[in-house]
Amino acid sequence: MPPVLGLSRRLGRREGARAPVFLLMRHFVHQCARRMHKTIETIASDTMQGLMRYAWPGNIRELQNVIERAVILSPGPVLQVPLTALTPRVTSALPAPHDTLAGAERKHILAVLAETQWVLGGPHGAAVRLGMKRSTLQFRLRKLGLTRPGT
Repeated sequence: MPPVLGLSRRLGRREGARAPVFLLMRHFVHQCARRMHKTIETIASDTMQGLMRYAWPGNIRELQNVIERAVILSPGPVLQVPLTALTPRVTSALPAPHDTLAGAERKHILAVLAETQWVLGGPHGAAVRLGMKRSTLQFRLRKLGLTRPGT
């Protein structure tokens, strides 16, 4: 079988685990380029290395979406993926597995209040970020016994 898009590669024993990612990448590039009437002849080496190193914690659609977006955004025949989009997402305020709902709510509200420097209302206030009215946030603060530090 001739190499698709000029992407021929020998996979050694160490790289054997990444073979499916490489083959899927190649398939999705070819499929998306054909569907969008674009010519993608090669993949930039740094892009290839970044895509092969990434753990791909999501399902196959995550890889497909990244490749499709890259095909759309690549201006020429070289596929370029913004590798900053591949950084693992880490949430800072994950509740402990043994937290109660009230405990998790308390931590989340405190984290948002810290981000907004305890500004409750307004377009950039904590209530908007939490998706509730200011009066509802004030009620929850009283219910959870939360007060502004220094008051």
